[in-house]
Amino acid sequence: MIIRKLIVPAIIAENQKELSDRILKVKDYVEIIQLDFMDGHFVPTRSIDFDFSLPDTSCEFEAHLMVNNPEKWVLKHHMKVDMVLAHFESCKNPQKVIDLVKKKNKRVGLVLNPETSVQKIEGYLDLLDQVLIMTVNPGFYGSPFLPEMLDKIKELRSKAPKLDIEVDGGVTDKTIGLVDKAGANMFVSGSYIVKSDDVSVAVNNLKKIVGI
Repeated sequence: MIIRKLIVPAIIAENQKELSDRILKVKDYVEIIQLDFMDGHFVPTRSIDFDFSLPDTSCEFEAHLMVNNPEKWVLKHHMKVDMVLAHFESCKNPQKVIDLVKKKNKRVGLVLNPETSVQKIEGYLDLLDQVLIMTVNPGFYGSPFLPEMLDKIKELRSKAPKLDIEVDGGVTDKTIGLVDKAGANMFVSGSYIVKSDDVSVAVNNLKKIVGI
């Protein structure tokens, strides 16, 4: 089985206009857009913590939930996105969250903060469409890449050879090759893409490095 590689821009936004503008800036160059939801509690910053709407695009949307109550978010907003990524650390009962998302006919994944080991989610791997490994401490654009996370990517790939493994945090033209070599196939890049002067150049730079 050949696992597809994808470049995924990450969007943070303080208001609806910023959200729409950033989506429209990247939509023509990618297939999937990650939306970063932050509640100011699970992480210290806030993003898209309003009753949002999404512009009409051909892209799929994945929700990266950096929030304390992922079930509450899923019940309110699941119909707006295609994939829900919940932090393992925020799930009182990960099985309950997985079941809820599947019941809503959406794809589901778990997210691991840098301090959380792969072993914590081993029992759920067969139920998941995706795992997102954070290579920064979450909550901000532009945080420094943590190279010690590369071993975690390798470990997860050895345990789940067919799983979509996504990596988020400090992914730029300087780090994406390392992440690719470690075994990830989905590469989330926030500021490198969204804050670039030319999105097509930024995305193509990353694609070229990982051979897309």
